Amino acid sequence: MTRNILLALMPVLMVAACGTPQEQCISRNTREYRTVSNLLTEVEGNLARGYAWQERTVTRTEWDECRHVWIDKEGNRRLGYRPCLRDVVDTERYRVPIDPASETRKRDNLLQRKQALMPSARAAVDACKAAYPEEKKS
Repeated sequence: MTRNILLALMPVLMVAACGTPQEQCISRNTREYRTVSNLLTEVEGNLARGYAWQERTVTRTEWDECRHVWIDKEGNRRLGYRPCLRDVVDTERYRVPIDPASETRKRDNLLQRKQALMPSARAAVDACKAAYPEEKKS
């Protein structure tokens, strides 16, 4: 039954980022449910892989072509390019070991929280649909 409710809510939750008043209402009122669902998905992925992903910012220096303005002998401004060093910032993903027992407890707690939030999320979706009915497209 939980799976059926989730499947029924998913299309509504996925379009919640769009702009109709109904979708904005649903997005606002189901934020915590969606956050818990996303965290649960992440934890389940960690358990399936055996590790978690983390990100860090890495800065490296590389050669580039830089604009260069100079004044020639006649006093005219000239624009050219010359090699220069620039800092480039990247985000790097890396693996982090997990404690399976801790991750399992986290998953179980998130499942309980998600099930507790489901009735209020369903009620919020129904209330938003009632408050902001949308016309059916032909």
